[in-house]
Amino acid sequence: MNAPIRTQADLDRAAALGLATLYPPQLKILIGSASCGLAAGAEAVEEAALETVKRLGLQAVVSRTGCIGFCQREPLVDLLLPGGPRITYGNVTAKSIRTILESFAAGGDPKAGAALCRWQREEHVADGTLHEYSAPADGYGKIPEGPTLEFYRRQRRVILRNCGSIDPLRLEEAVARGAYRGALRVLTGMTPEAVIAEIGESGLRGRGGAGFPTGRKWEIARRAGGDAKYVICNADEGDPGAFMDRSVLESDPHAVLEGMLVASYAIGAREGFLYVRSEYPLAVSTAAHAIREAEARGLLGEDIFGSGHGFRVTVRRGAGAFVCGEETALIASIEGRSGEPRSRPPFPAVSGLWGRPTVINNVKTLASVGPILSRGPAWYASKGTERNRGTTVFSLVGAVKNTGLVEIPLGLTLREMVMEIGGGIRGGRALKAVQTGGPSGGCLPASLLDLPIDYEGLGKAGSMMGSGGMIVLDSGTCMVDLARFFLTFTADESCGKCAPCREGTKHMLRILTRICEGNGVPEDLEVLERLARTVKSASLCGLGSTAPNPALTALRYFRDEFEAHIHRKKCPAGVCRSLIRLRIDEARCTGCGRCVEACPVRAIRGETKTPHRIDAAACTRCGACRAVCPAEAVASE
Repeated sequence: MNAPIRTQADLDRAAALGLATLYPPQLKILIGSASCGLAAGAEAVEEAALETVKRLGLQAVVSRTGCIGFCQREPLVDLLLPGGPRITYGNVTAKSIRTILESFAAGGDPKAGAALCRWQREEHVADGTLHEYSAPADGYGKIPEGPTLEFYRRQRRVILRNCGSIDPLRLEEAVARGAYRGALRVLTGMTPEAVIAEIGESGLRGRGGAGFPTGRKWEIARRAGGDAKYVICNADEGDPGAFMDRSVLESDPHAVLEGMLVASYAIGAREGFLYVRSEYPLAVSTAAHAIREAEARGLLGEDIFGSGHGFRVTVRRGAGAFVCGEETALIASIEGRSGEPRSRPPFPAVSGLWGRPTVINNVKTLASVGPILSRGPAWYASKGTERNRGTTVFSLVGAVKNTGLVEIPLGLTLREMVMEIGGGIRGGRALKAVQTGGPSGGCLPASLLDLPIDYEGLGKAGSMMGSGGMIVLDSGTCMVDLARFFLTFTADESCGKCAPCREGTKHMLRILTRICEGNGVPEDLEVLERLARTVKSASLCGLGSTAPNPALTALRYFRDEFEAHIHRKKCPAGVCRSLIRLRIDEARCTGCGRCVEACPVRAIRGETKTPHRIDAAACTRCGACRAVCPAEAVASE
């Protein structure tokens, strides 16, 4: 079972073992146990499932998997029915999994009415094979098929191809779905130059945000001289609201290791580093386990696939500095120095780790490599648009009905992302903006919903692709306060090495704070804009040069809100405390008393079933009363 994998036959034997556990003849209960699932209670669901299977004497397998993607519906559980389809359940609890399994044990009914969707087939994306489930029995037809759901219908999963289907701690299951077949083809039958050519033909660009052509980066490193070269996987994902890289490492670590192995062969490296922030303990432990598995089976180490090529990977844990997502700061951190960027050129592909040629690729970039090499560059290039090939992953969060990990072909519009995949805006409010690219990205108004999601389109609009964070904002968001929030983050995360970033972001933050507090003056807008452009053009690294984006786009598209704060001393969204005065509309107030109970400073007076009033002198404008009022009688002015 643990014999070295050196040939196609060895890989096929490992795949056969994986298929046996992926699709067992008996009932399989698959529990989403990545960080999002665990946070929502997946461990309690797993314990209840194991207890119920034992108590009922069910012939069933209970297995963990990674992130299934639909985070809004965590914990997620799949039942792979013997002789039936795969059925997905959302918002599962210990109680509901017991009910589902008891119903199945009593008469083969898996409580279809409680299901989210069903799946008739699964494509093993890395090798193109298709697993067909048996036709659904009576009653299952009423469950919607997964591909018809809003959340899944427009998705095309390449990077996330195995997430939510395999046990990330079982190498054989990854192999059964095509892992390492691209690496086998490369190491046993291709020259490094041919590998680089195919990556170039695929159109793959860096998914960490910059969008630099991956094949071109590898070619530069290949041509660079030196006695040693390195491959680094950048998993230092620090954007608020972003969790794509973490989920891939927790759910399908071998996809990343295969990409690193291929890159090492292409450029002539024999050592690699997987740089993960310490805030991702599950990703760290899962990746370390995968490395040990790969070493034990000969997929990492010396003479891989009998090719003579050797490659080893070491996990390096970052201390959580956001600036270490910048490649030169990341290199400094691995070398044991303070995580500060340096000026470029030379670029890391020429002079990187310890002065040697170094390729640094993002988790999503490397996870895309295996299928490209096993299925061919034309297959990958057929997705996306002419200048933006393939797929990428977003963490869709904020004011949408459906939140989670979304993988789409590049070129889909913001409208398709928010209104179709996201299901529209929750709570009955209007869409106000979409923030892309994390704290260094921009805020795009609802009028740009038909903008294609690609590197150039977002850049021209003042935002960026970034690592893939996408936050949807409704009409209850103050854009001035939001710009201040992101500047607070980037000013705090600045390494302080260069003055434009160190001083400029702090001064921008002071101006935004002054405006939010009602002390802004008309000249502040001109100063803020001029300062933002200076910081953008003069900063040493990407953190400083993109930090002004939230403020610049807010000024560009929502200038009227800044002017309202300055000229009328009013926050149109009713968010900035210093600029709002809460009052109760007596015509709408029912006197229920919930606001009285919620007020932390006892500033609300009134008898039961009579209109209440707010003491303006005592009110701290926290908004707790407005949040709990069922009649929406609390207003701001």
